[in-house]
Amino acid sequence: MIEFNKNFNNLKKNYLFSEIARKSGEYKQSNPEKDIIKLGIGDVTLPICPAVINAMHSAVDDMARAETFKGYGPYEGYEFLRETICKYYKNFGVNIYPDEVYVSDGAKSDTANLPEIFELNGKVLIQNPTYPVYMDSSILRGNDISYINANEENEFLPMPDYSVKPSLIFICSPNNPTGAVYNKNQLKKWVDYALENKAIILFDAAYESFIEDETLPHSIFEIEGAKNCAIEICSFSKNAGFTGLRCGYVVIPNELKINGVKAGDMWLRRLAIKFNGTSYITQKGAEAALSPEGQNQIKKCISYYKENSKILSNTLNELNIWHIGGENSPYIWLKCPNNMNSWEFFDLLLEKANIVGTPGSGFGTNGEGFFRLSSFGDKENVLKAAERIKSIKF
Repeated sequence: MIEFNKNFNNLKKNYLFSEIARKSGEYKQSNPEKDIIKLGIGDVTLPICPAVINAMHSAVDDMARAETFKGYGPYEGYEFLRETICKYYKNFGVNIYPDEVYVSDGAKSDTANLPEIFELNGKVLIQNPTYPVYMDSSILRGNDISYINANEENEFLPMPDYSVKPSLIFICSPNNPTGAVYNKNQLKKWVDYALENKAIILFDAAYESFIEDETLPHSIFEIEGAKNCAIEICSFSKNAGFTGLRCGYVVIPNELKINGVKAGDMWLRRLAIKFNGTSYITQKGAEAALSPEGQNQIKKCISYYKENSKILSNTLNELNIWHIGGENSPYIWLKCPNNMNSWEFFDLLLEKANIVGTPGSGFGTNGEGFFRLSSFGDKENVLKAAERIKSIKF
């Protein structure tokens, strides 16, 4: 008799953001007159830039003509986009090649699906707190998970624990949820650790475009040795506003092999089985996002969100509330005042200031007592939120 995957029983009852939506929805239903400002889920609010829109309109026209119509595309993505991604990496001094790039429908699905190509007999190493998909997808596979503590003492940038011998390591930098960013020396220690353990790093670089500090790495492939142990996962969602379009990509270096077999070949085989490719129209938009015109327009959007971060950070500084993030990330990670737990602070913000944020406990046990605010909002609302936060008597 067929049964459901029993690993579902090991998940939390509700997905974090579903629970936030439920609680805030119930409050709004009971208080319809309240103006609720959402600084929780990291969805963008600015429209897609003109260069991308124009490219996608042109791609739609292509689909209307027999001579330019596109049916099924390559599983790994069209070469025009993969070549453009390679040019983008040169901005970081990194050389990659089109046959190392695999276009997808977004970083979240790639992060959950990539471990399928590995026989994970050893431990999966995940930071605590963490973006939920790393943990939940590992639980569903029945992996042996080991957590490494990110906390206030290490500024939420934990370093390798050599007593743990992992097979797979999840790293996100700039980090979601904390906004913390590893420097090159710190990442080198992670690369050396992975090489010593013959482990693979899944490096989530979805927020690299928010890095202002020129000394900080945008790609793990800026680190010597990383091409022998790392896979990089990237997204157009937060930099180019593709949360509703869905496009991302994975970089798997040709140097990354297991028993002489390239990891990229295994991933392509998996794509051929389970994925029919990202739409031509979306990929033309992504190509335009990485063009000089598109990049100039996108940088203005990022600057807009970064200004929101500064508004929130300045407010927290004024109130002497400990926090990190914001400077090189769209997220601010704050310590709940007066020893409140994460959901208590959620309720306080919702009821006293009509602001929705994200309880840190939803990202793991080390997130308890902390809280995430997102800068992906309308500036007018962020300014209002800042004034409302100041009005609370903590």
